[in-house]
Amino acid sequence: MAHTRSDVGEMQLNGVSDEMDLLQIDVETDVVVDRPGREDAAYSRNVLRKQRNWERQLAAKKSKRREEKQRRKLNREQESGVNGDNPQFTKRVLKAIAKERLAEAQSTGLKLCVDLSMTDSMSDKEVSRLAGQLRRLYGSNKKATRPFHLFLTNLREDSRLYRECIRMNDGFLNYTMDITEESCLDLFPSETVVYLTPDAEQALETVDADKVYVLGGLVDESIQKKLSFSRARELSVRTARLPIDEYMVKKNNTKNFHSKILAINQVFDILLTFCSTSSWTEALQMWFPQGKGYVVAPDNAPSLPGSPR
Repeated sequence: MAHTRSDVGEMQLNGVSDEMDLLQIDVETDVVVDRPGREDAAYSRNVLRKQRNWERQLAAKKSKRREEKQRRKLNREQESGVNGDNPQFTKRVLKAIAKERLAEAQSTGLKLCVDLSMTDSMSDKEVSRLAGQLRRLYGSNKKATRPFHLFLTNLREDSRLYRECIRMNDGFLNYTMDITEESCLDLFPSETVVYLTPDAEQALETVDADKVYVLGGLVDESIQKKLSFSRARELSVRTARLPIDEYMVKKNNTKNFHSKILAINQVFDILLTFCSTSSWTEALQMWFPQGKGYVVAPDNAPSLPGSPR
């Protein structure tokens, strides 16, 4: 059916009017009437938020105090040798305890240097093995009740070993130990230094707090003899060996193999155990590798005096 022009115009005007009515409704709908009590509700929410935040802070402080109490208790029990039914401490508490002990050892612990001046003649494989031994040595020290104050001496930042330690050992630069390019004699008087080498004539009898003990950081698959002993002679310092001959005897084996050459972490574990037990027999029995062809002698074997002073 046909529409006149006037009808069309009227329809358009009516449409515009309807749209305006809708717009008016939307505008009115968007208007928020400010009712009494709205400000009070917002204030209450702020109070609740602050209260929850305060409660969280209080709970965190209580948790920290509880962990600190557990840490002190564990320290006391381990220092007194108590082996009762201890509660299970969290990893966080144990980590804090280890960190505190390592920090204390920096000022009061027995001193031990790893002399890393001989790495230039080592192969890449030997350097990698030495980096692994350093990681295990540090791990043993971190777990110890009485850790040593450790020094890595003659370790240059441009050396293969330094790069390999960073590559292989997570957090190496954050180890709680002294890493330096200087030698042990740059750090300590020569008369206090005792270089531990298997070729020394004198057996180590005790571990003295007034001495600085040095391990030769060396992995030598070619079995060159007396490398660490020659290094000690070069430094003109006293030498000593672990008392293997005094406490152990050769054991028969099919290969007739007997060796007193140990990795630096194995020597360190023996020293740590001796310092905590005052027993070379116990330390050697626990850490001397069975594959080396030696066993601890019977109880009536001669013993050396000495306990850590």
